[in-house]
Amino acid sequence: MSESERWKERGVALRVFVYVFVTHALAGFIWILFYVGEHADK
Repeated sequence: MSESERWKERGVALRVFVYVFVTHALAGFIWILFYVGEHADK
């Protein structure tokens, strides 16, 4: 395996990690918004 292939593999793995992290962070933020809205004094 050449150095450029290894670098591409690492780039793909990093991108997948970032996408998964961002998706979960966004979902968590939306969940917190719903939770806070549900428990707000009306």
